[in-house]
Amino acid sequence: MAVHDLGISDPSSPEDGKIRTGTVWTGIAHIITGVIGSGVLSLAWSTAQLGWIAGPFCLLCFAFVTYVSAFLLSDCYRSPHPLTGARNYSYMDAVRVTLGQKHTCFCGFLQYLSLFLTAAASVLTTATCVRAIWRSNCYHIEGHRALCAGGNSFYMLMFGVVQTIFSQIPDFHNMQYLSVVAAIMSFTYSFIGFGLGFAKVIGNGMIKGSMGGISVPSTAQKVWRVSQAIGDIAFAYPYSIILIEIQDTLKSPPPENQTMKRASMASIIITTFFYLCCGCFGYAAFGDETPGNLLTGFGFYEPYWMIDLANACIILHLVGGYQVFSQPVFAFFERWFSEKFPTACFRNDFHSINLPLLNSWKINLFRICFRTLYVASTTGIAMLFPYFNQVLGVLGAVNFWPLAVYFPVEMYFVQRKIAPWTSKWIVLRVFSVVCLLVSMFALIGSIEGIFSQKLK
Repeated sequence: MAVHDLGISDPSSPEDGKIRTGTVWTGIAHIITGVIGSGVLSLAWSTAQLGWIAGPFCLLCFAFVTYVSAFLLSDCYRSPHPLTGARNYSYMDAVRVTLGQKHTCFCGFLQYLSLFLTAAASVLTTATCVRAIWRSNCYHIEGHRALCAGGNSFYMLMFGVVQTIFSQIPDFHNMQYLSVVAAIMSFTYSFIGFGLGFAKVIGNGMIKGSMGGISVPSTAQKVWRVSQAIGDIAFAYPYSIILIEIQDTLKSPPPENQTMKRASMASIIITTFFYLCCGCFGYAAFGDETPGNLLTGFGFYEPYWMIDLANACIILHLVGGYQVFSQPVFAFFERWFSEKFPTACFRNDFHSINLPLLNSWKINLFRICFRTLYVASTTGIAMLFPYFNQVLGVLGAVNFWPLAVYFPVEMYFVQRKIAPWTSKWIVLRVFSVVCLLVSMFALIGSIEGIFSQKLK
């Protein structure tokens, strides 16, 4: 059986015969599903730490950094030429072809670890949202003094069951509708957060906040908080670890890199609009009392149905977001297994089953087993580590510079044959060094945040 019959493409062939139907719109849906997560609700807190000048300025700066990264990486989908070269089906493929094996190992470790932990964070965040809905309804029915407490473990298990089912979606090419629904959910809860913040500003009759942000007892605490805030903003934007995989779903003509650049530009504009709205109106509404999660600032009481709707939208979004960050992992390990054991019936044999209201569905035992174990492992990690979000912040700080800046810049130098000390070389080197310093600053703040949580 040929490799492409298994849904796996041969990277050495410029054209592999795989049918691609993606457009600018599906690209935007995939990007927004991956980028706008529940983290958008923490941007009000980040803006509050930085103040009215530095907060919006940082949001715009990281929007620019993200677009530069996406612009450079879009041209790496084909190598050695961005229009006529052979396809690279993953970020790691592009790094291997362009920069060599040593860079590939480092890139692959960071990329797939980041994807795995982001999926685990989705499990934890979803459980938190389900619990918030339960508490909101409990307070509404039993009264505001009711003891509405409960754990997250059961909700994590339920989300794991749901993801076990959705993980049987074959690949990125078959999850366009799921990404569209997830993107719509992103818009919905972002609008709710923005709307509630705007309404509270009107109700207060004033805009809270200051130019310097929240006042804290010491300069050291201010530095730590600013560091964490910059980290939150920095890691809310980049989607480089899934960009090549998304680009591989796009049809041509027009050339895939042109379509991806248009999708990236539109997505970043949309994302920045929502980030500015939620961050700025959240800060304007609460001032020094701005919460870490914008929705919790409005309490669990009234309007309880609005809080329920926002959390429900986050949950539905994370169903798609989990798949956006898991499908590249599935594709990599399934391709590796096929290359390692090319004649294994366990991987090569597909069986058709008929499902009500659906066409015939092809199942594969290896896919079922591997993906079920993967979902179980991400669910287990989320249940085991109480400081998981803080740990993820540290890993995000470590991953930001190499994956979103260093590798795209280095691949661009090689692909376009940029000579050292030319004007373009100097500009991109400065860009890379500045981003490295910012990433290190955010890393220090994230580590301090873990120790602060443990000492509480």
